[in-house]
Amino acid sequence: MVGLVLDEAGWVPVADLLQACNQHGMALTLADLQAIVASNDKGRFSFSDDGTLIRANQGHSVPVRLGYAPLAPPDYLFHGTAVRFLPGIQAEGILKGRRHHVHLSADVDTARRVGERHGRPAILKVYSGAMHRDGYIFYLSKNGVWLTETVPPSYLMDIS
Repeated sequence: MVGLVLDEAGWVPVADLLQACNQHGMALTLADLQAIVASNDKGRFSFSDDGTLIRANQGHSVPVRLGYAPLAPPDYLFHGTAVRFLPGIQAEGILKGRRHHVHLSADVDTARRVGERHGRPAILKVYSGAMHRDGYIFYLSKNGVWLTETVPPSYLMDIS
């Protein structure tokens, strides 16, 4: 934590981030930051068009307005989790928890990698097309992660 405050869209000035990191003993140059953003395997961060601001593409734990337009999802998306979480998900659905949205993947392999981070993976098929037809709103983040508020259990199938 380096004491920065995000604007309402989640952006922070690059210069402020670099200065704060360096003041807190984390030597970081603009070239270092650009390399981190470019090489992050999940594409978690992006720069503004003019390169003066940086933000996470999704996953904020503080209120932000990312400005993503609602978008019709494919018929099926996927969610990776740990097997130990299945009973709760089967009872309540996928909840966003402390995040702004539930994160969904367009492919099984990505969902499996996400699930493996939490233990023995479980892969859930999400009937996202049906959800959308039933009025649920979806967004596509800049790095290809699909976002929605919740996924009720009736739209889920365990395909582990």
